[in-house]
Amino acid sequence: MLKLVILVQFYMTKPSPTNRKFMEKKIHQGKNISRFRQMLGMKQDALASVLGDDWTQIKVSRLEAKEEIEEGILDNVARAMKIPVDAIKNFDDEAAISIVANTFTDFKDNAVASAMNYYPTFNPIDKIVELLERSNKEKDDLISLLRKEIDELKRK
Repeated sequence: MLKLVILVQFYMTKPSPTNRKFMEKKIHQGKNISRFRQMLGMKQDALASVLGDDWTQIKVSRLEAKEEIEEGILDNVARAMKIPVDAIKNFDDEAAISIVANTFTDFKDNAVASAMNYYPTFNPIDKIVELLERSNKEKDDLISLLRKEIDELKRK
């Protein structure tokens, strides 16, 4: 759900007029509906039932195949999925991939981010050895206790 919120907030912004490649590319609104529906974990049947009685799974499937969708239907679908209409109109996965690829860092030099990637450093073999040593000590203690009881029984 957080992924969806971040994407919706990011794609609410209009594309920059200086980015001609982004402006020239036609955004497939039907595929965007499908992507957002899948991110929400919603099946086509569920979306159809939310949209109303005249909607079926087949009609939703056909809608998702359309490149451009009428404004009224787009409003209804966005309201049913509880996302902004602009998110459906402006979402472009290639732009998202480009942004992630150009802004990703691995945080190796950043001390604050390195704290988020904390991995405890212990050797599992050491833990197994400690467990076995403790088990052996308990066994030795039990043996010595039983020997004492046997000695007491022999004295009687």
